[in-house]
Amino acid sequence: MPQTIGNPLSWTARVLGLAGHHVADSAQGLGSEDMTVPETRPLEMEDLRHALRAGWQDFIACRSDVMFIVLLYPVMGLVLMGIGFKMALIPLLFPLVMGFALLGPIAAVGVYELSRRRELGEETHWYTALKVVERPSFGAILVLGIYMAALFLVWMLVAAEIYGMTMGPASPTSVGSFVTEVLTTGAGWTLIVIGCGVGFCFALVTLAVSVVSVPLLLDRKPGLPVAITTSIKVTRENPVVILSWGAIVAGALILGALPMLLGLVVVLPVLGHATWHLYRRAVR
Repeated sequence: MPQTIGNPLSWTARVLGLAGHHVADSAQGLGSEDMTVPETRPLEMEDLRHALRAGWQDFIACRSDVMFIVLLYPVMGLVLMGIGFKMALIPLLFPLVMGFALLGPIAAVGVYELSRRRELGEETHWYTALKVVERPSFGAILVLGIYMAALFLVWMLVAAEIYGMTMGPASPTSVGSFVTEVLTTGAGWTLIVIGCGVGFCFALVTLAVSVVSVPLLLDRKPGLPVAITTSIKVTRENPVVILSWGAIVAGALILGALPMLLGLVVVLPVLGHATWHLYRRAVR
């Protein structure tokens, strides 16, 4: 008999809590010995508008370089989608595309570096973005990236389990039949409600952990636990602004994913640059 995950929401919360514990425990030795959390500033909606404007300006200034850097992101997504079709994993294509956004904060690290260098008046070319590996906290960024990738894999496993619990073990015969069954049956709407609810939990954890942690690690050497704590602190102190930012990111990623993920070549760098400027507004 195959095992189930029980209550998806409680199981997800338990897994995410354990994952957060492991992130902190594994990274205690990474970064600075100074465990002081940086001071933060209150955020307003105007800060989001400023970050997006500044992000667009950075994108215009570095467009050819940035587009080269992030081109691999949609290409990797297309490869994963192709594997999904080939392996008859049609029910997981939507979670795959949406869950791939969990890797966005790490995928955009080179974009953050370009914004940092442009802010300092330094040269910004694609090879200077790769100098991110020379930053003192790159090891901590790498550890965070590993855990974000693990979170992505957990999300895919949970999504598969939710599909099995609601729609049964049988695979759909085609994309059209799958879409029809999801939109016209009670089981399909149960799948949508539970899937979106659990997906929101994953997205919320990712947002809280990464909204300023990666730019902070790139800019300074606080250590991974302090960076994550700072990011969660910013989220807790500015819930409306940060949730609004998350909605902007989600909407932009969905629009960018519609033309076979190719729109992400523009969306990802703009959001990456904007995230850097939001960090600069949020952390003193």
